[in-house]
Amino acid sequence: MMKLDRYDQQILQVLQEDGRINNQDLADRIGLSPSPCLRRVRALEEAGLILGYRAHLDARKLGLTLIALIHISMDIHTPERFANFESEIAVVPEVLECLLITGQEADYQLKVIVRDMDHYQSLLLQRITRIAGVTGVHSSFVLRRVLDKTAVDVATGSV
Repeated sequence: MMKLDRYDQQILQVLQEDGRINNQDLADRIGLSPSPCLRRVRALEEAGLILGYRAHLDARKLGLTLIALIHISMDIHTPERFANFESEIAVVPEVLECLLITGQEADYQLKVIVRDMDHYQSLLLQRITRIAGVTGVHSSFVLRRVLDKTAVDVATGSV
């Protein structure tokens, strides 16, 4: 784990809020000159703390209105079976998130986004349940997003 000073923490916090901020404005906000600020950003990127920069889209305006959480149970628990499932699910564009979990009857939790229930049914029956080893599927549908965070509190390590 990389030791972060207050400047590094501030850089990470600001970049989470505005990934498009230019270096001059970032330097001004955290109280550094532009050259050391840019060096720090590059060091944070090279250290793997900054994984990338993304645009946050309004999925509803793209016609993607249904979010489902799917718990997947696998038939056998071998590294090969899990690796196969993970490689196949990674190329399904509707899958936003795939988590290997414990404490449930399921082995995986998927977060998927689709246009509507017909799209969901097709995804489930034509793609997900056809992956070798999938023996159980339990779906829950999101009624409303109450909170949608991606930023991590760098100072305390909490979200």
